[in-house]
Amino acid sequence: MKPGARDIRHKVWITGDELTELKRHVYSMAESSGLDRKIEAYKGTRPLTLYRWDLDCLMDVIGYELEDAKQYPDKNAPEYRALKRLGDRLREEYDRHYGKE
Repeated sequence: MKPGARDIRHKVWITGDELTELKRHVYSMAESSGLDRKIEAYKGTRPLTLYRWDLDCLMDVIGYELEDAKQYPDKNAPEYRALKRLGDRLREEYDRHYGKE
């Protein structure tokens, strides 16, 4: 999908454990118009530019993976907390711009 002139560009920095956990689930983004490749190539050295549809996809993938007891049997594990923290940050960014729609 190509962004239009009115599409908001979100600059999000994802590093450390959050990036590691997100990359573990990149396979779940197969139908994401290149977001999977973008995440796979991302190194965390600069902000990642995301659009609304990217935020939607990431929030859905993160929510799905967090609910999977096989992936995260222990809700107190550092991996679970890192992915949850990222999901919360993305949700805050989304709600800040689109929450009233």
